[in-house]
Amino acid sequence: MHHELSEQEQVRRESLQALLDLGINPYPAAEYNITNYSDEIKKQFPEDQTLFQEVSIAGRIMSRRIMGAASFTEIQDSKGRIQLYFRRDDICPGDDKTMYNIVFKRHLDIGDIIGVKGFAFITKMGEVTIHVKEYTLLSKSLKPLPIVKEKADQVFDAFTDPDQRYRQRYIDLIVNPEVRKTFVQRTKLVNSMRAFLAEREYLEVETPILQPLYGGAAARPFKTHHNTLDMTLYLRIANELYLKRLIVGGYDGVFEFSKDFRNEGMSRFHNPEFTQMELYVAYKDYEWMMNLVEEMVERIAMDLHGTTEVKVGENTINFKRPWKRYTMFEVIEHYTGIDISAMDEAQLVATARKLGVSVDESMGKGKLIDEIFGETCESKLIQPTFITNYPVEMSPLAKKHREHEGLVERFEAICNGKEICNAFSELNDPIDQRERFMDQLELGKRGDDESMVLDEDFLRALEIGMPPTAGLGIGIDRLSMIMTDSHSIQDVLFFPQMRPEKAQDDNEE
Repeated sequence: MHHELSEQEQVRRESLQALLDLGINPYPAAEYNITNYSDEIKKQFPEDQTLFQEVSIAGRIMSRRIMGAASFTEIQDSKGRIQLYFRRDDICPGDDKTMYNIVFKRHLDIGDIIGVKGFAFITKMGEVTIHVKEYTLLSKSLKPLPIVKEKADQVFDAFTDPDQRYRQRYIDLIVNPEVRKTFVQRTKLVNSMRAFLAEREYLEVETPILQPLYGGAAARPFKTHHNTLDMTLYLRIANELYLKRLIVGGYDGVFEFSKDFRNEGMSRFHNPEFTQMELYVAYKDYEWMMNLVEEMVERIAMDLHGTTEVKVGENTINFKRPWKRYTMFEVIEHYTGIDISAMDEAQLVATARKLGVSVDESMGKGKLIDEIFGETCESKLIQPTFITNYPVEMSPLAKKHREHEGLVERFEAICNGKEICNAFSELNDPIDQRERFMDQLELGKRGDDESMVLDEDFLRALEIGMPPTAGLGIGIDRLSMIMTDSHSIQDVLFFPQMRPEKAQDDNEE
């Protein structure tokens, strides 16, 4: 497949060759020393104009206005944008103006990366600007940027198409700088959570991504093959069973920020590769874990926003403790008027159909209840809410409820209409756990392709003995969407999974 150069791309390659012919290396290898950034200069200089009299700054050219022997250029560095003032007599002292007329005026383009040295001043228009005394081309751009332009308060030629933004994130980050702020906030979120857990002396660990058996969740895995061992391996769908093995081994608290993979549909809330933090703490239960989640997420909101109130779309979500709490059956009755707590499988099927919930023959009681909840309740839970006490059929890894027959000690936190975390009092009875795995195998035979598999080594670990343990999985991508007011999961992933890009000449003969 041959890629035809556009007219603009051809002009830029000619400029590249012209620079090489003049003995200018458009991609120099030497370090360029940066002493200052745009934001600090623009913030501090108006207050003290004795500052920044010798600055060295580097960035990408975003606009140019050439006016004969002088020009104004705007560059963008990692902190923002700042205006530069070039004067021919400064950068080309003496009689030879060739380098200015040929190099600067003809062969520098928007998108090129330059380094400049000079001093700060304020223009007659009141704009903080760098008067350039020396400049260096650091990288020649061979493709034009889709520069965002504004006129009469209207934006045009903006790089706004979501498909292109997600495929070419590098361009998105350049021309839509607010996108960079989203990912800075995501990193702050992770750092806040990590600091919160480290303060409690829980150990951050790493567990295998390639696993001989997938487990710890109800999901379809991605499958691969190890050539040397000649065996099938799976990309993990969760790291739960490995972290529990570490609790068996004697750690009081372990956590992991894990990349997990689930071979399921994609939507604005789902990506096949996603990040979650899983935490397991010995000698605790799900009630204790609910309190920890409230405290941790409240802390994250304060660290990111300085308040517990976060604007998400049209809603203002308040993460201040305590959060609302419903049992699974209570919330379904609250929103549908129907008490399903004593229903058998046939009654649940009839109720689901009455409520307009799609069902099929592969669904057991747990899946039916989960579908009814998801279709009738979840989207209505905007403020952070704990849903507790799930049916045992829905939770093969959770401990049976200490008071209520047929239920387990489990909660999910729902916020802005979507689950953000899932937690249990972890099942540590190896006999009960084996029976639950066998029930899952039966569901698999009925056609449930998300049922769990039997993990004999995990059962062996439970037989050695695991203390009472509280476990938590919290979705970093979902929480990031809420904390950054992002509409889609693709907006908080640098490189979301996309369908294969069609070649430009696929249909050309």
